[in-house]
Amino acid sequence: MKSYLECWTEAATTLFSQALAGEPELVESLPKPMAAGVFGFAATIAGDEEGRFSVVLDPAILESPLVGEGMDQKAGWGEILKEVANAAAGELLAKTGKKCRVEKFEEISGESKVSRAFQLKSGERVFTILVRDEVRAPKPAAQPAARPADAPAPPPPPSLSPGINLLMDVELEVSLRFGCKELPLGEILDLGPGDVVQLDRNVTDPVDLIVGDKIVACGEVVLVNGNFGLRVTEVASPRQRLESIRCLF
Repeated sequence: MKSYLECWTEAATTLFSQALAGEPELVESLPKPMAAGVFGFAATIAGDEEGRFSVVLDPAILESPLVGEGMDQKAGWGEILKEVANAAAGELLAKTGKKCRVEKFEEISGESKVSRAFQLKSGERVFTILVRDEVRAPKPAAQPAARPADAPAPPPPPSLSPGINLLMDVELEVSLRFGCKELPLGEILDLGPGDVVQLDRNVTDPVDLIVGDKIVACGEVVLVNGNFGLRVTEVASPRQRLESIRCLF
């Protein structure tokens, strides 16, 4: 079943090519840091699905008259993105039967978290567009879970060896892995500037935090002061993490 984000992507792809000068193409990409001066707009969605949906644009996009010569480019983008938000709500109704509407639409200065990233290609120029999707079906009221009076208490977590404290200040190099792909040597030798290598991971999937060659945590890519960061959503136990990196000591 389609989500609001998927409906927004379809609506934006169609409306951008129709309403913007030069019929630019919207394609999905990996998140990229943007220069200072980013701007964007957020729509508050209400109905069968609700939440906040925001779009942040590359400030360089204001230098190109995509919304029309002599027009206020920022105001023009606001009108187009509001139209896309409304079109996505209509598309969601048509595809899923869920009714929702844009209850509020406002300008914002940026976002710290990214759900999906796009590139808007217009001629030889490429602009980054970042999207944060927080639109979900309302959660039903939680019912307290019954617990038998004689249910055993959960076992305490295993303790670490006292001697491990001696290693706590040792610095280790960590890296993020967005995905991987096996390529024949011939294809690797043929790679050149502009070639694209597709990885085995969707942009919405969690990325891996690697120490050595082992995964110690997973999470979501975020932007922190113009740099990539990781919001941790899952970690191995302390003992598993130590076991996975013991070869480094």
